[in-house]
Amino acid sequence: MSLRLRLTVLYGGLFLLAGGVLLGVTYLLFTQQVGRRVTFIMGTAPPGLPPMPSPESLDEQARLVREAAATSLLTQGAIALGAVAVLAAGMGWLVAGRALAPLRQVTDTARRIAAAADPGGHDRIALRGPDDEVKSLADAFDVMVERLDRSFDAQRRFVANASHELRTPLTLNRSLVEVAMHRKTASDDVRQLGTKLLRINSRHEKLITGLLLLARSESALTERRPVDLAAVVAHVVPPGVEEDLGEAVALGDALMLERLAHNLVENALRHNVEDGWVRVTTRTRPDRVELEVANTGPVIPPSEVPALFDPFHRRARVADDGGAGLGLSIVRSVAHAHGGEVVATARPEGGLVVLVSLPAG
Repeated sequence: MSLRLRLTVLYGGLFLLAGGVLLGVTYLLFTQQVGRRVTFIMGTAPPGLPPMPSPESLDEQARLVREAAATSLLTQGAIALGAVAVLAAGMGWLVAGRALAPLRQVTDTARRIAAAADPGGHDRIALRGPDDEVKSLADAFDVMVERLDRSFDAQRRFVANASHELRTPLTLNRSLVEVAMHRKTASDDVRQLGTKLLRINSRHEKLITGLLLLARSESALTERRPVDLAAVVAHVVPPGVEEDLGEAVALGDALMLERLAHNLVENALRHNVEDGWVRVTTRTRPDRVELEVANTGPVIPPSEVPALFDPFHRRARVADDGGAGLGLSIVRSVAHAHGGEVVATARPEGGLVVLVSLPAG
């Protein structure tokens, strides 16, 4: 039961209880007053008139009148009480709805903020009205969202600035290592060491690029254009991957959606088994478009699937694959930035099915 319905039932029940008590008290007072004995002055009837009734007959008539009046009082009183109780319940429904309207505004705003791509966002309740408990709740909610907004903005700026600052020394390191490797006097040991250093440097560059993409994808989109996911997938899918690409037009950023598709396909290929397969599907649903990437691979416990989207989460491997653990995190952030959702399901025979659902363009 909703709060409005519970309040309506409470109002109607209390009114019905009070009315029942009032009707009972009225009935008791009525029977006491009517039940009082009436003193009759008995005498001889005038000539030509019928004789006076006996006291026993008068008592019987008084009893019958008292019973009829009490029955009429209870019947008509119960009917009136029921009608007024229905009216009171209707008025209680209207009053409860009016009293709970600010709470619905708070709930709607909270849902919009939760569904928005920007975790903090700039949507506020800004409730107007008397300075009561509901307005205090709305003002406290606005203050909380404002602090969250500043916190998320500061976090994104820090990640972006730190990533940019780290790119410069990584680029310089790569250049120095390449120069040392390609010298004519460089020995085999120097070349082998340079190859390892370049591999490590490349991994760090991927990590920095992933952090930049993650910081960017967690920001709200400022411009949206129609993007066909089928064309995007066809551009990033390498040979050997099974394709079933139906038209699926979404509204968003083409580069970010391309990164989303690339990360999904790359993740499916990296975590595959020998002689396994990878299947990519795009399709259109009512008001939604979907991108699905499935593959074979090691068996993943269903309880571990949600953690795959956490930043820097790395599944147990025999050897390092060079990944930074940000691929699926970027996928989820890009999907949320476009107002979509990502759901991963572990295949019982091994592998994963990742389904991205976006609003249709």
